[in-house]
Amino acid sequence: MTPTITAFEQSPDRGQGLARDMRVRWALEEVGQPYDVRLLSFEAMKEPAHLARHPFGQIPTYEEGDLILFESGAILLHIAQRHPGLLPDDADARARAIGWMFAALNTMEPPIFERTMAIVVESDRAWHAERLPMLEDRIHVRLNQLSVRLGDADWLDGAFSAGDLLMVTVLRRLGSSTLLDAYPNLSAYVARGEARPAYRRAFDAQRAVFMATSASR
Repeated sequence: MTPTITAFEQSPDRGQGLARDMRVRWALEEVGQPYDVRLLSFEAMKEPAHLARHPFGQIPTYEEGDLILFESGAILLHIAQRHPGLLPDDADARARAIGWMFAALNTMEPPIFERTMAIVVESDRAWHAERLPMLEDRIHVRLNQLSVRLGDADWLDGAFSAGDLLMVTVLRRLGSSTLLDAYPNLSAYVARGEARPAYRRAFDAQRAVFMATSASR
């Protein structure tokens, strides 16, 4: 059965592959699972039909038969558990990979996303210039810790896994800043993720939506 995911009709990331449906697209491409996409306007995301799928009115969602999932991390875990390629066969390695999935979403992403939102919605506030360095200091703490742990390895724990997929998508949010410049191994880590053929297919598919909607305006 071909699953259906939801994505922005007009993504606020302007085709940069930062919207969270990118994670789901990439995972499906990695495991070779075809999928359909239902594009939603911001208005449609708050209507009852979508709220029945996602109670918080966001994207992405994932539908496969009677199964409906929301939250990108939960969707990725489902895909990784149902298809080979994103989680190791060894039980202990599999548990560690899942641990890295949680670390990407719960430890690394919150300060990075908070900085993004501060720049987008708080830049005109009087206290913005003082708050931004504090947010970036918090990010540097996490980046340093991650850099030390990664060392000179290609991936976080042996072979590429769903943990790496999520971590790369989180770190990509720093692409418009210079915060990763102090961590060459993390910059190279992100570049390795972006060079994967499955990533390129997912990125191109998401960007095509932006280009199509921009051309129709």
